[in-house]
Amino acid sequence: MYKVLVFAGTTEGYALCRFLAGNQVPVCACVATGYGSRSLEEGPYLQVRAERLDESGMESFLEEIRPELVLDATHPYAAQVTENIQTACRVLSVPYERVLREEGEHQGDAVYVSSTEEAVEYLKGTEGNILLTTGSKELAKFALLPDYEERLYARVLSLPSVLEACRDLRIEGRHLLGLQGPFTAEMNAAMLRQYDCRYLVTKDSGKAGGFQEKMEAAAACGAVPVIIGRPLKEEGISLTECKAMLAQRFSLSLHPQVILLGIGMGSEDTLTVQGKRALDEAELLIGARRIVDSVRQPHHQVIYEYNSEKILKNIEEHSEYEKIVIVLSGDVGFYSGARKLTEALGNSVEIICGISSVVYFMAKAGLSWDDARIVSAHGRNCNLVSLIKHNRKVFAILGTADGVARIARKLVYYQMGEVLLYVGENLSYLNEKIFAKPARELVEYEGDALSVVCALNETAESLSATHGIPDEAFQRGKAPMTKEEVRTVSLAKLRLAEDSVCYDVGAGTGSVSVEMAVRAHQGRVYAIEKKEDAAQLLEINRQRFAVDNLEIIKGEAPQALEDLPAPTHAFIGGSSGNLKEIIELLLKKNPNVRIVINCITLETVTEALQVIKDYAFEENEIVQLNAARSRNLGRYHMMMGENPIYIITCRKGGGSA
Repeated sequence: MYKVLVFAGTTEGYALCRFLAGNQVPVCACVATGYGSRSLEEGPYLQVRAERLDESGMESFLEEIRPELVLDATHPYAAQVTENIQTACRVLSVPYERVLREEGEHQGDAVYVSSTEEAVEYLKGTEGNILLTTGSKELAKFALLPDYEERLYARVLSLPSVLEACRDLRIEGRHLLGLQGPFTAEMNAAMLRQYDCRYLVTKDSGKAGGFQEKMEAAAACGAVPVIIGRPLKEEGISLTECKAMLAQRFSLSLHPQVILLGIGMGSEDTLTVQGKRALDEAELLIGARRIVDSVRQPHHQVIYEYNSEKILKNIEEHSEYEKIVIVLSGDVGFYSGARKLTEALGNSVEIICGISSVVYFMAKAGLSWDDARIVSAHGRNCNLVSLIKHNRKVFAILGTADGVARIARKLVYYQMGEVLLYVGENLSYLNEKIFAKPARELVEYEGDALSVVCALNETAESLSATHGIPDEAFQRGKAPMTKEEVRTVSLAKLRLAEDSVCYDVGAGTGSVSVEMAVRAHQGRVYAIEKKEDAAQLLEINRQRFAVDNLEIIKGEAPQALEDLPAPTHAFIGGSSGNLKEIIELLLKKNPNVRIVINCITLETVTEALQVIKDYAFEENEIVQLNAARSRNLGRYHMMMGENPIYIITCRKGGGSA
């Protein structure tokens, strides 16, 4: 026996029948005509009965099948049918639920009338052709218009009986449009233009009835919508609420389809066709407010949320929605929150790509992007100065209104004021702005936080693949400087990564600090120096090599290190007798820190060996380096030896850093 009887004939009714049958709940669908029955496919859990039933017929049918529940999903304008169903259920004490179609959004330029008769009276006082989309049942009432044969263009179902009834009213030829929906906004607009219609008559059939598409077409063609209001102000539940009720009543285990959708820049124009289709079919949208509001449709339920864990919880709590779309800006694979969501949802999620900001902006700016370094500075540590110095073309996502000005000021400070900055703001929106100026002209620029930039540096210097900046390239004074050969070996022993966090203790001129910052260009380097003259030299060399990720800390170690972030690597070139205390603090901050110590005197070597023993370093190595450089003496070359250096490497944990 059937557990549920659905009076269908509408999109909502068909959806409920498929939902119940798909979850193995026996259901009988009752439709008025054989035409309606063709929208459903019978199966083990679904039977379709096509028959018009009056009040007594409904009572007999209900008494025959005795369902546990009746769902009335008939058309909102079928007031008499709904009344008959309610009466039959009341007489036989069968539980009843009315499933309501959501009304369309009110349109500011529309004419609202309460009945077909009122619509006819309004149209009697107008001129111009009329596209009639209310079907054939009340077509005879529109025949009361004095000039209806010339003005009316009736769109009806292409059933023989319907077409014959239209011809009986002398509505035929090009005035009779026998078509089956659904109709897109473009199709509606084409009909309005084809027949030069100034008015579009429709019922408020809601999203499922194509109401919004009609309104969009009328707006595009300058036609006046004449909207016939619903005959009853009913109480009931929505399609989604009904599914939730059924899931609870029949203890259904639901598994909604979840889609991660990249919506492009935000404008509907940058949505892909696949993305538009997903939004049309979605019941629930989840995402950040700005992103959701840019694509939401009248039929969507909405949850404003961008936290991955909370999104997952919302999906679990709202499994009554069969199709859930999580909307993300740009493309799901380009600095997107999709990664965490994909990991959490696993194979149960479908991913639909979007147009990324880099593709859109570079095309608008007339630039190729296949040779650009692409990064995001939005909420991330990103050393743009280094990237721009060493790459001809750098694209970056920004996240603050002063983002362009901050980049420009830094470029000017590091003698790169001629770098050309292409700026894009509010991409795809009506207030989109794209322009290009040298960095020196943008140091005070105040723009929009929703922006991107592409830096074009025609004098970019390729980043060397190895250590080894010549000593002569540094500004030198009286402060000590670690020579090139020693620097090269010491840095090799450090084994830096591009995002390492480094200390240079006793930085002196800053030759090691600078080379650290060049190699770890997406990390951070802290140069600790207690002498004022050396700190000044450090700043000069910082500016000369444009190492924006190098920060100068004035003070003596270990005290000067206490408030700094935990290091991954540390170079100790001078300890002022505090070697043990410095290493103790380094290990406290990061027990796995990799340390390289340069020693000139044997006493310092002895102190370092004792520290290695005290702290039981698993990895330790001592290299003695003797280097000599040639000096020209007339037509001869003589090798002049440098002071021998001990390079000590130590780390608590084994393996590579």
